[in-house]
Amino acid sequence: MTRQISFTRLEHAQAPAFRDRMDHAETTVDVRNFFSESASTLLSDAIGNPDAVGVEDISLEPGQSDGYILSERLKTDPAFANVWEDSDLSRIMASMARSAVNRLTHLGKNPEKTESTLFHRQGKR
Repeated sequence: MTRQISFTRLEHAQAPAFRDRMDHAETTVDVRNFFSESASTLLSDAIGNPDAVGVEDISLEPGQSDGYILSERLKTDPAFANVWEDSDLSRIMASMARSAVNRLTHLGKNPEKTESTLFHRQGKR
């Protein structure tokens, strides 16, 4: 029987800020950026190296079964592979991606409102 490492502590530490950023995302680009930033921070913390995972290493992809894609560089990184294989990180990432995809879908349903909010905030009515 293999030992399962749990990163629930990291998930709970990051959850309030992630939810807040998703709730305040005004565009689909914001959602994608916030997801990549949050996910890269979580994975870097799990590996124990703040520079191990960059925002370019993970992207939100609603068409994928888990809702995200990891870069080939990250998948082949031995430090990442060791942590990923024997942990609950895939579950945590899928949960984060689900939340982000839901926000993406919500914003995509009413793009006129999103655009009007942005123009109003910029003073360009």
